[in-house]
Amino acid sequence: AGPPRPPQLTLQPPTRRAKIWEGGKAMKEDFKPPDWFTLPEGPFEPTWESLRRYEVPDWFRDAKFGIFIHWGPYSVPAFGNEWYPRNMYVKGSREFEHHLRTYGPHKDFGYKDFIPLFTAEKWDPKEWARLFKRAGARYVVLVAEHHDGFALWDSSLTRWCATKMGPKRDIVGELAEAVREEGLVFGVSYHRAEHWWFFDEGRKFDSDVNDPQYADLYGPAQPRDAAERGERPPDEEFLSDWLRRACELVDKYRPQVFWFDWWIEQPAFEPYLRLFAAYYYNRAAQWGVGVVINYKHQAFPEGTAVLDVERGKLDDIRPLPWQTDTSVCLRSWGYIRDHEYKSPDALVDELVDIVSKNGNLLLNIGPRPDGTIPEEQRGILLEIGEWLSVNGEAIYGTRPWRVYGEGPTRGEYEQFKEPKESSYTSEDIRFTVKGGALYAILLDWPKGRALVRSLSTRLRLSTRPVRAVSLLGHEGSVKWTQDERGLEVELPPSSPSKFAHALRVEFEGHQPPQPL
Repeated sequence: AGPPRPPQLTLQPPTRRAKIWEGGKAMKEDFKPPDWFTLPEGPFEPTWESLRRYEVPDWFRDAKFGIFIHWGPYSVPAFGNEWYPRNMYVKGSREFEHHLRTYGPHKDFGYKDFIPLFTAEKWDPKEWARLFKRAGARYVVLVAEHHDGFALWDSSLTRWCATKMGPKRDIVGELAEAVREEGLVFGVSYHRAEHWWFFDEGRKFDSDVNDPQYADLYGPAQPRDAAERGERPPDEEFLSDWLRRACELVDKYRPQVFWFDWWIEQPAFEPYLRLFAAYYYNRAAQWGVGVVINYKHQAFPEGTAVLDVERGKLDDIRPLPWQTDTSVCLRSWGYIRDHEYKSPDALVDELVDIVSKNGNLLLNIGPRPDGTIPEEQRGILLEIGEWLSVNGEAIYGTRPWRVYGEGPTRGEYEQFKEPKESSYTSEDIRFTVKGGALYAILLDWPKGRALVRSLSTRLRLSTRPVRAVSLLGHEGSVKWTQDERGLEVELPPSSPSKFAHALRVEFEGHQPPQPL
């Protein structure tokens, strides 16, 4: 342990993704907002200078743990992953061959034909919400529209939505109501940016993507490579529709999280991101609630929204709040028949490590097309909830300490490369602070004793000596000593927790530990 190091990302954005926010405090001179757009009255203007006045709400900083849900027609084939809608049209892919064998030629059975099979006939949003609460989640984020272009809300802007096809239910609306009834915060994610090119492979052969009567689902289907090189950027019609659908979601459902996937980094989106952020933040001011926009890489300037790291995390404390989104499943976000699951132990350790660095964990599940959640996924959520019922005091409402932790495992890995099982040792400890207590969370159970080196009397990371130590969930007292080696704690024969184990440390004079 030592003084905090400057925070840095363990991953770097691909070089061809531009820093679209650099320069330009006002709208480009030649940009005109869509005719339909009216900015709500409020404190924000659509400039980065104005949007830098945004503050992350306390509810998000305190929540720490949320549930992400990928659910849609892509859950029906249950093969590969949630990119099946695209990959089924990619010649030579596993999905292409599977589709031919299982459903026949693409011109006769295309992605649109999965929509009637996405029935949700066993879906009970209230049961979902109860499960998420038992899991210890404080907020829930539903994928309202994935890259496939099928909207899960009652949209007035497209016929390809869940109230008019498939389930014929307002998935977003019903889940929002159920989640809020359980006292949880509701949010949505919105992936339409990638729809500009998502079905482009279907243009290359005789498939239903080329049928004009389905152009409003599959289009524009522009070449992906050309789009990412900037040769085929999204046009004004697409961008206006992208913005209008996002504003419709805001106005109809009042989500308190609005999560964007990566492709909004394309320069064409830049003025529309400013319009949306000002629109959303002003609406939130009218509602009297705090809201969060999640973005990836460098799509927003720091301080104007909340950074999200997909299937990865930061290797140190970040002064600004941030979030990791990941899944209980290693290979897919949506439902597939042959999931490979992470262990609850690994997920709890990741939650602890992320929270110690000032982050939140947004953990994804993938329900079946009938609306049921697979038992393995339910079991994982309930085990996390059981752990939080004992140790939540060390997680909810906490802030990072002067160092995030100690031990041989730094807890870093590249984006999209995650462990299935926990790799932490009994010497790996993570810290959080709240009120008058410091929490030292042991990521594996030591044999007999634990030594917290960061609380050495020599290091002076805390200016007052320790006066009391307890183990969360353990009714009896624990013996301890503090010296130049650190805080040594004599532990009971077994832990009250199956996974990480939280020590509560209090200091003389009831002085609260100094956070970062």
